[in-house]
Amino acid sequence: MTPPAPADDDRDAPPFLREIAWNADGLVPAVVQDARTSEVLMMAWMDRTALEKTLETGLTHFHSRSRRRGWLKGETSGHVQRVESIHVDCDADVVLVKAVQTGGACHTGHRSCFFRRVTPDGRLEAEGEPVFDPEAVYRAVAATPPNVGDDERNEVIEGDGVPLPEGASIH
Repeated sequence: MTPPAPADDDRDAPPFLREIAWNADGLVPAVVQDARTSEVLMMAWMDRTALEKTLETGLTHFHSRSRRRGWLKGETSGHVQRVESIHVDCDADVVLVKAVQTGGACHTGHRSCFFRRVTPDGRLEAEGEPVFDPEAVYRAVAATPPNVGDDERNEVIEGDGVPLPEGASIH
C-alpha cells in the first residue's frame, strides 16, 4: 500500500512517518521485543497517533482495532514498556519496538504473549510460568465481547478501565 500523502502539518513530524506503509485502516503491526534479551514480548497495532505518542513519551502506545481508540501499554497493570529504540522493516510495513518491560507483557501473567509452543502433534503447550497473578493485577477489565479474538484480549484488558464484574475471570 502507498503511504498516505503528507498533510500540511507533517512538516514537524519525524520524516520516517511518511515512509510507513500504513494498511487500509491506517495501521501498522508493531512487534515489541525485549531490548536486553531479544525475546519477542507481544504484537499490537499502531496508528500514527500511537506511534507519535510512543516517540513523545518513551512508552509504548497502541491502537485498539475493536475499540477504535488508543491505549498505553500498562495503563491498568503498571506493566509499562520503556522504549529503547524503534526500527522499521525493509518494506516499511512492520515496526519493531525494542523496550524494557516492567512485569509481564501478556494479560495472562506471562512475560511474553508468545508463551505457547506448537507441539509436533499440533497441540499448544504452555512454556514457562506466569510472572504475575492477573486476577490480582486486573481489577479493572471489561468482559470481552464475543467478537474480540485472543489477539485483541490484551488491549481490551489494558485499555479500558471498566470494573471487573464480581466473580468474573480474565481467562
